[in-house]
Amino acid sequence: MLGLRAVLFDLDGVITPTAEIHMHAWAKLFSAYLASRGDTSPYTDDDYFAHIDGRPRYDGVRAMLASRGIVLPEGSPSDAPELDTVCGLGNRKNTVFTAVLEEDGIAAYPGSLAFLDAVVAAGLDVAVVSSSKNAEVVLTAAGLRDRFDVVMDGVVAAREGIAGKPAPDTYVEAARLLGLTPRQCVVVEDAHSGVEAGRRGDFGLVLGVDRGIGAQVLLDAGADIVVDDLDEFIAPLAEAARTPRPDPADPQTPTDPHHDLSEDHA
Repeated sequence: MLGLRAVLFDLDGVITPTAEIHMHAWAKLFSAYLASRGDTSPYTDDDYFAHIDGRPRYDGVRAMLASRGIVLPEGSPSDAPELDTVCGLGNRKNTVFTAVLEEDGIAAYPGSLAFLDAVVAAGLDVAVVSSSKNAEVVLTAAGLRDRFDVVMDGVVAAREGIAGKPAPDTYVEAARLLGLTPRQCVVVEDAHSGVEAGRRGDFGLVLGVDRGIGAQVLLDAGADIVVDDLDEFIAPLAEAARTPRPDPADPQTPTDPHHDLSEDHA
């Protein structure tokens, strides 16, 4: 990791436990909606992980509806939450999410906050890359907005026409805004779609955080390593930062014309 230049963090489920609020909001939305249609197969957490987790909001609605063979009009992002359109359902979910966030607030995972401190202390740049259009609100509520110069979220992606996860485009754009290439960056994700984005973008390292989806699912999606909490990296990262690294300008250092320390992801 120390051979790379930046760490690109997903937000929900990686830095903050907002994934739990999102899961609650999605469950409330689809349990009621499917019941209203007479669907006898109940909505479950498996539906969330398979069709919604990590995707932009309306993409999640489309994927979930498609899994039940339901086709609705697309509508527009300005649709009222009461409308039975793709955008209307997405907006309905967001009203639940916003209400819970405003009422209960949010705090970062302690291990993730400590890991963020550790990578910054080690001299790496950081950015947030989230499919959520609530990223700014969540970061502000958690007291972390000033920690990130680059926040690539669902609002920016929609405005700039950047494809969401599992496409790698939002991560690639965040790297560009930091003045870096994907191979110089670490992606940290808890969602199958986010890990897939990191792998498809050929990033230097893809770290998975298992918040319930299962370590093997993240490994199969392309994660290089999976942990239960990011604090597992802190001690080895601190130790590595204290260890002198070879100077490529030192004539005593063996050279490899094909080896670029800035892109070393061992």
